[in-house]
Amino acid sequence: MRGSGGTSDSSGELYEQCLSSIITDDDGDSDDIRELIRCVANGFSKISGENTPIKYARSIFLVYSAALVFFMQAGFAMLCAGSVRKKNVQNTMLKNLLDACGAAVGFFVLGYGLAFGGMDDTTDNRTTFVEFGSGGFFAQDVPDFAFWMFQYAFSAASATIVAGTLAERCQMAAYLCYSIMVSTIVYPIIAHAVWNPKGFLSPNASNPLFDVGMIDFAGSGVVHLTGGTTALLATLILGPRRGRFYDESGRKLEKPKDFPGHSPALQMLGCFMLWFGWYGFNAGSALTYKSEHDYKFVALAGVNTTLAGGTAGLTALFVNLYLLERYTGEAYFDSKYAMNGALSGLVAITGGCGVIQTWAAFVVGLGAGLVYIFASHLLIRLRLDDAVDAIPCHLFNGLWGLLAVGLFAYPVYLEQIYGHARHPGLVYGGDFTLLGMEILGILFIMGWVTAVMLPFFVWLDWKGWFRSDPLEEIVGLDTSYHGGSILLGNTGGRRCENKNTTNSSYPYDDDDNDHDHEDAVSLEREPREVNQSNKRRNSADNHTNNNMPRTQSDSCVEYRQTNNDDPGVEYRQTNNDDPGAKTSLTPVDI
Repeated sequence: MRGSGGTSDSSGELYEQCLSSIITDDDGDSDDIRELIRCVANGFSKISGENTPIKYARSIFLVYSAALVFFMQAGFAMLCAGSVRKKNVQNTMLKNLLDACGAAVGFFVLGYGLAFGGMDDTTDNRTTFVEFGSGGFFAQDVPDFAFWMFQYAFSAASATIVAGTLAERCQMAAYLCYSIMVSTIVYPIIAHAVWNPKGFLSPNASNPLFDVGMIDFAGSGVVHLTGGTTALLATLILGPRRGRFYDESGRKLEKPKDFPGHSPALQMLGCFMLWFGWYGFNAGSALTYKSEHDYKFVALAGVNTTLAGGTAGLTALFVNLYLLERYTGEAYFDSKYAMNGALSGLVAITGGCGVIQTWAAFVVGLGAGLVYIFASHLLIRLRLDDAVDAIPCHLFNGLWGLLAVGLFAYPVYLEQIYGHARHPGLVYGGDFTLLGMEILGILFIMGWVTAVMLPFFVWLDWKGWFRSDPLEEIVGLDTSYHGGSILLGNTGGRRCENKNTTNSSYPYDDDDNDHDHEDAVSLEREPREVNQSNKRRNSADNHTNNNMPRTQSDSCVEYRQTNNDDPGVEYRQTNNDDPGAKTSLTPVDI
């Protein structure tokens, strides 16, 4: 591809100079050809002031890594879609798309400028909380668009962590506002503090805090702890799904009710897609440090990612198997624990994937599986509803990943990446300085997220814009927001029976996992003759018909869902052969 005119002229002159300096015979000696290539490559290095082939390769790989991280949005969407009930699938997937869209706008307008504006100004050694007037806003004066793309994908990933936690009960407008807020203000300030050389926690600062700074290689804290803390605050304000921990009268259930996802296949697909994207997440981060050893750390990050994810998945699966056998006497392999355990290991290794050795990655994965099981059971004990266990995965294992850096940071790797190894991990004889900085970083991240997002969620809830209407939750957000199943006649209360058999046929695809209609709405079975001509039949005809087999069109039963004090909302379902039946859906105050 040709560049600007000036570049093309310089390239042509360079080629002619190299060609004229090399004496070739008519046959074209291979040594002369190699010398010509070497001359041209060295010339390009002098023209650009830096190693052009390396810069080109770095940009290509960084954009590719950004694409892998962005592909994780599809993984989140599949995981969330498989973890909810069928009546909420479309709504959940759309919210994942809104994360990507909202983050693109927010990061373009303010996000990048707040996070990384002025980071390449080596003459300014100030430590700042936020950058204004240093460029980067509206993508202006961005020196490296490959880095911009990579960081945008990170901000979108941080925002979409919350999607699964709030599934099945959050309003659309509130979710879009939240997504823009995270990518515009919350994530950029944290990224500035840790990854911008001017940030007060940055290990790359000219004078790092406590002579070491906070080390978060690829984002256990900046991305995952940020998203996990936001999810925790959101579910505290939003409350659990209807029927999860309390019955229709508001009484606490002795045993929380499970709402199993409708598709384990989608959950497993999402897990594999996320794992695949994590290689761009962690290995791509190695290129942002611009070390002469970056090629080494790209591979190291990939290996450590693999080891931690695999170890954590096996740990969670078999520890849960042991606990089931111990406390229930019936042991079975639960794929949910294997999937979320693996994701927990990937979250935990993100903070130290480039600064710890492979044996330490195995230990981090082992700990991540145990942390996930503990946190998942803790949430149920505290009656906090998380539809996809995002809080145990991202918040608790984001914490563990940062603490693991303070324990296992290898001094040789620290020297090669950050230029010093004055305070390595504890297991290598280091003092508590690095571990203390990791704890300080944890407190800052959780404190900043709480300071911004808690008032925002409280305000949304006060305005009535946060949680969906009870009726919308009962019929499903697909119906409420997207003209979904009930309005299209795919769900409802009409049942046709053959009275001579014990089997019933349903003209719609019912959801086996959708039990909340039975808990939150009273069901009254009211027979109704759909064919009005049956009413004009004489008693002899009726006697004859009663002795004959009945078909769906002959006898239909209407299910009317009502509340004793309210006639409810009626939906009419029809087909080509039958005028249909009505279904009345009414919420019950809980």
